[in-house]
Amino acid sequence: MEGWWLGLASLFAGFVDSIVGGGGLVLVPVLFATFPGAPAATLLGTNKSASVWGTAAAGAQFARRVRLRWPALGAGIGAAFAGALAGAWTVSLVSPAALRKLLPFILLGLLLYTLARKDLGREHAPRLAGRAEIGATAAIGALIGFYDGFFGPGTGSFFIFLFVRWLGYDFLNASASAKLLNTTTNAGALLLFALKGHVWWHYGLLMAVANVAGSILGARVALRHGAGFVRKVFIGVVGALILRTGYDAFLRG
Repeated sequence: MEGWWLGLASLFAGFVDSIVGGGGLVLVPVLFATFPGAPAATLLGTNKSASVWGTAAAGAQFARRVRLRWPALGAGIGAAFAGALAGAWTVSLVSPAALRKLLPFILLGLLLYTLARKDLGREHAPRLAGRAEIGATAAIGALIGFYDGFFGPGTGSFFIFLFVRWLGYDFLNASASAKLLNTTTNAGALLLFALKGHVWWHYGLLMAVANVAGSILGARVALRHGAGFVRKVFIGVVGALILRTGYDAFLRG
C-alpha cells in the first residue's frame, strides 16, 4: 500500500516539477507523513533518488524541442554541482534556521514582482551573450546550487526566475535551462546522502519510475502550451511554496 501511495505522489511531483519546479512540495510531505519515525536525512535522500531522474528526463524532453544555449549552460551545470556540494557541507556546520524564517518573504517578493511585471518572461529575448552570459549562468548555478545543498525548497522556481529576470529568457526556455541545472544539484545532494547511507533504494526505484513518467508528461504539456502556461503554473507553485514554507517556519510545532 505504501508503494502505491508513494508512486502516485511521485508521479504528480514529477509532473509539477518538470514544468516549474516545486516537486518537493508534493513528495517530501508525503514521505514524512508515511514514515513519521524515519530520520529526516533518509527521507530527503530517498526523495532525491527519485527526483534526480525526473528532472533529467524532463531536461531531455526540453532539449529535443527547445534551442538551449549550451556554452553558458555548461558553465552553469559545473557551478551548480560545486555549489550544491558546498551547500551540503555548510549545512553540516551551520543551521539554516534563519533562512527558514526568511524564505517565505523572499518567495513573496518574487511572486509580487512577477505579478506586477505582466510582460515578464513572455518573450524570449536573451540580454547577454558570450562570456557575459557564461559568467551570469555560472553565477546563477553556484548561488542556487549552494541554496539547494544548504536548504532546498523552491530551487527550481529560483532558477527559473533568475533566468527570466537576469538573462531575459521566456518562461519556457528558462524552465528548460533550469531542469539541467536542477538535475545537477539533485545529483550532488544525492551523492552525499548515498555516501552517508541515507537512501532507501527500494522505495527510491519505484518513485523514480513514477517521477520520470510524470516529468515526461509535464514537459510535453509545457512544450505544447508555451511560455504563458508555464508562467501561470509558476505563479501557482510559488504561491503554494509561500504557504508551505510560512507554515513550516512560523506555525508548525
